[in-house]
Amino acid sequence: MSLPNPLPDNPHRWDGWKNYNSNDPYERLCLRFDSNPSQEQIEDNCRQLLIWWQKKLPLKNQPSNPVAQMLRGGLDEAPKYLAEAKTILLDAEARARIDAKLHQRAIDAALEEFRKLLTFAISDCQLTEQDEERLNERGRSLGLSPADVIGAIEAELKRVGAARVSTPVAPPPLPPPPAFSNASATAARGPGEGNPADEFRRILKMSRLCLEGEEMSDDQRDAMCNLGESLGLTGGQAEDLIDEYLEEMSMAPAPPAAASGARTAAPPVRKAAAVAVASRPATSQTIASAPPKPEPAAKPVPVAREINVTPLGRSIERQQYPNFANLVGMEMLLVTSGQFVMGSAGSSAQQNEQPLTTVTQAGFYCARFPVTNAQFEEFDPAHRMKRAPWADDRHPVIYVTSKEAEAFCRWMSTKEGRKYRLPTEAEWEYAARGVDGRSYPWGDCFDAGHFANFADKRTTFAWRDPVIDDGFPETSPVGSYPKGASPFGVEDMAGNVFEWCLDCLEPYKGKERVNPRGQIGGTKRNYRGGSWKSRPASLRATARAFNLPDFSSNDVGFRVICECDPAQAQPVEAPR
Repeated sequence: MSLPNPLPDNPHRWDGWKNYNSNDPYERLCLRFDSNPSQEQIEDNCRQLLIWWQKKLPLKNQPSNPVAQMLRGGLDEAPKYLAEAKTILLDAEARARIDAKLHQRAIDAALEEFRKLLTFAISDCQLTEQDEERLNERGRSLGLSPADVIGAIEAELKRVGAARVSTPVAPPPLPPPPAFSNASATAARGPGEGNPADEFRRILKMSRLCLEGEEMSDDQRDAMCNLGESLGLTGGQAEDLIDEYLEEMSMAPAPPAAASGARTAAPPVRKAAAVAVASRPATSQTIASAPPKPEPAAKPVPVAREINVTPLGRSIERQQYPNFANLVGMEMLLVTSGQFVMGSAGSSAQQNEQPLTTVTQAGFYCARFPVTNAQFEEFDPAHRMKRAPWADDRHPVIYVTSKEAEAFCRWMSTKEGRKYRLPTEAEWEYAARGVDGRSYPWGDCFDAGHFANFADKRTTFAWRDPVIDDGFPETSPVGSYPKGASPFGVEDMAGNVFEWCLDCLEPYKGKERVNPRGQIGGTKRNYRGGSWKSRPASLRATARAFNLPDFSSNDVGFRVICECDPAQAQPVEAPR
C-alpha cells in the first residue's frame, strides 16, 4: 500500500495506519518489498507517518472518542515501531535478512496454495500421470522450483498413503479409409497443421504484407488479428505474432527489382576463362577438386524467460536480478514482472490514451534517473557544446534526437556486454505507474512543487502555474525530487525532460498484450513524462506525446533500460 498524498486526517479514509506494528518493516512505512525504496523514500515515509501519529496524540486524553478507541495502542506504540522499521531498512545487512524472510514467506504461501491443489488431486489415494503433469505446471505458475514441487508431492503421497498410477496406453487410431484419404491436402497445408500459431505465421508470410518495407495499416492489422482469433489465438497472441512478422520483414533483404523495370546486369566474366571451363571435360577429378560449400553457422538459441507475476515469482526475480551500477555510474533498478492496465479513462485523458489495454510485462532493469550530461558526454564529448547555460554534469542531457539516444544505447551495450536500449511505451508506463493504476508516479494527487519540475511560477509560459514554486526555472539536476519516485523507485519520470521511447506512435487496440512493442520505423516517435515546460496534465503517467525521430529540444532527453538476460541470472537459494 502506497502512502497517500496528502495523508488523510480521518483514519476511516486510509487503512495504512493499521500497519504500524506489522512484522514487515516495509509495510509499517507503507512501502513495498519489490519497490526499490531509496534511503530518501524510507526516511520521508517515516517522517510523514510520525507527524500523522503526533497529530493524533491529543486523542489520548479523550478515551471515549470513537477515533481514539479505533487507534488505541497505536497512539503509544506507533513511534517506536516506525523508528525501528526505518533503522532496519537503512541498514544493508538487516535489510538483506528481512528480504530473505519475506522471500521465504512468499515460498510458504505458494506451497500452501499448491498443497490445496495437491490434496484435491489425490483425494482418491491415486495420482495419475496427467494429474502430476498438471500439478507440475501449476507449481511453475506459482513460482515454485521443481525441487519444491516434487518435495511437496512426495510428502503428501507419503502422508495419505497414496500411490502413483500409470495411465493405460491408448491403442493406435485406425487408419482412415482409402476413399477419404487426405494426404495431399495435409501436404498442401504445410507443417503448421494443428498449431494455430504456426498456421497464422504461414498465412502472414503468404499475405506478403509489408514485404517492401511499408507500414501495416490499422485496417490490415485488425483484419489479420480477426483471422488469428478465428484460428483459436487470443487477440494478444495474434498481435505478438504480427509484431514478430513485421520485425522479420524489417530485417529481410530488399526484394529484387520488378520484371518490368531495368534488368540487373550480370557480373562480367572473362571470355578466355569461360571458354576454357566450357571445353574442359567434367571428370571425377574436376568434381572432386571443387571446394565444398561451407555449412551455415548455427544461430544461437535464445534462453526463454517465463513471465511470472505472482508474489513469489517477483521475489525470485529480485534475487536473480539484483540492482547494479553500470560503468558510467547509472543506478539500474529492477522492475519486476507484472500485469497492469495501460492508458486512462479519466476526465483529463486524451483520445490516444484509449481504449484501455491490459498488458503483461516481463521484468527489466530501468535507470533510476534520466541520462545526464556527464554520462552522455563519455559517449559523445562534442555534445558539451550543446549544453544549456544553466546545466551542469548532473542535469539531464538535452538536445538529443531519438537516433542519438539509440546510438548511446548501442555504445553502452558494446561497452558492458549487456543489452541496453530505450524503453517501449509499455515498459515506460509500467515503470512509472506500477500495477495500482495511479495517475502520477507518486500517486493520484498533483503537487508538483514537491514531486516534479514543471511549468511553475518561475517560468514565463502563458500556461504556467502562478502559485506553485518547484525550485527551478528550467531543468533540474536528476534526483532533485525523491518524493516523486515511482512504485519501483524510479525517479524523474514526471517533468524535467521528456524521455524518448523505442517505438513509434500507434493507436491502442484494447486487446490483452504481452510485452507489446510498436513499430520502430514510423514518422512519429513517442516520448513520455512531460518536462519543465509542461502543464500538469502532461505529467500524468498515461499521457502520450510524439515528435519526429530527428527532433531535439531543450526539454527532451532519455533514460535507458537493460534487458534481464537469463544467461546472467544469479542462482536462487532457498532461505534457511
